[in-house]
Amino acid sequence: MNKEYILYHIPGKKIGVTNDLYNRVECQQGYEVGEYEILESSEDIDYISKRELELQKEYGYRVDMKPYSELFNNNKFNKNMKINVTEQTTTFPCPLNKLKGQLMDNQEMSWETDHGTVILGPALTKWIVKNAVTSMYNNDRCYVYNKAMLKYFKSKPTPSQTPVEHEYVPMFDMIREWAEQRGIYESGDAKTQYVKLMEEAGEVGRAILKDDDDEIMDGIGDMVVVLTNLAELCGTTIEECTERAYAEIVNRQGKMVNGTFVKNN
Repeated sequence: MNKEYILYHIPGKKIGVTNDLYNRVECQQGYEVGEYEILESSEDIDYISKRELELQKEYGYRVDMKPYSELFNNNKFNKNMKINVTEQTTTFPCPLNKLKGQLMDNQEMSWETDHGTVILGPALTKWIVKNAVTSMYNNDRCYVYNKAMLKYFKSKPTPSQTPVEHEYVPMFDMIREWAEQRGIYESGDAKTQYVKLMEEAGEVGRAILKDDDDEIMDGIGDMVVVLTNLAELCGTTIEECTERAYAEIVNRQGKMVNGTFVKNN
């Protein structure tokens, strides 16, 4: 038997798709029969996903960045992490001191809230860990407010704009942990890291002149380490800086002139 996908509408709130209406809308979001309506249903996930985006636009709601079919098919998260989503909050089944590990094990997980769909990535993981609060009812659970989370999530470039994010961020986390253990963030400053960056850039330049591939790789790697620490000392992250840079250049047009890309005016 083929799975049926239901396109539902919570008036004044959202339009969404689910294959388990009762669990998704009534149990997770807390709405009762009569507080929502079924717009369409289909066994064709591509069709229903397209209709969801069309109707979100038609009804004046925020249009999801990715169709339901793509989120559904690529949702590779650990089935053991059972989050609870209500109108106001997303609650995680672990205490604060274990939250980061749970989130890192569930990268690319997606879920729906009344404010839109979120996709768990490294930048959002960091935000959740920073803003999560222990539940007043259960010390082994913690939560974040959906409205604040979506405000942060929508301010970031979409995952399609940052295709290398998932591959490299764990290494950035390791670099930050290494630096923190050695007191770089507590006792260092941005000026000394900038000087260090210039030193490493000089090493790369000398390696290029010598055509020394090993030294080039070592030098570039050292520069990435220093840039990661420099970003942290400046109150941001290397991920946020590269996301912003990529969003700036993604549609840039130009041409190569004497080995250098020159953007159009």
